[in-house]
Amino acid sequence: MVPVSDDELDGIRLDGSYDIAGVPDEFQRLWTPHRMVYIQNGQQPPEHECPFCMAPGMTDEDALIVARGTHAYVLLNLFPYNSGHLLVCPYRHIAQYDEASPEEVAEIGSLTQTAMRVIRQVSRSDGFNLGMNQGRIAGAGIADHLHQHIVPRWALDSNFFPIIAKTKALPQILGDVRQSIADAWPPSSPADHTATAE
Repeated sequence: MVPVSDDELDGIRLDGSYDIAGVPDEFQRLWTPHRMVYIQNGQQPPEHECPFCMAPGMTDEDALIVARGTHAYVLLNLFPYNSGHLLVCPYRHIAQYDEASPEEVAEIGSLTQTAMRVIRQVSRSDGFNLGMNQGRIAGAGIADHLHQHIVPRWALDSNFFPIIAKTKALPQILGDVRQSIADAWPPSSPADHTATAE
């Protein structure tokens, strides 16, 4: 702990810097007020509301949608592991990958490839984690609507924060990330049109 003199505190005696807000110490703070929604409300929507069914009916900006295809669409994860963490979802409300039609599977794959190229171009990521958690037991936060994660990774992007402090630093606001990815999405992509839920 950095020693604090009585002069700095106008004579207030402290046993530790945790006794008063704003007292200098060796820690740097990451202020992430957007996480209060998650902390206060959790990530689960009400049981009768599926966020992945509701998103296509909203504006792209409000739903954080990056691209829309015929059978699936791409949006930012509201609670990302890294900046640019995308989800590819079919419009149809299905829970399991083996319930997807051949057309949905093909478009999910195509949108995933395009997303990887765009993220690499926009943010110069070094790699990706791709995956689907099938069922709550497998870690799916929203288990009733199929979605694939695309998590960009950079060399040295892991540090002690997520491991010890359960904290992840995200350098950009979600709306700015959505805009940069949407702006870089190629117009020749099969997802370059507006679709509605089936």
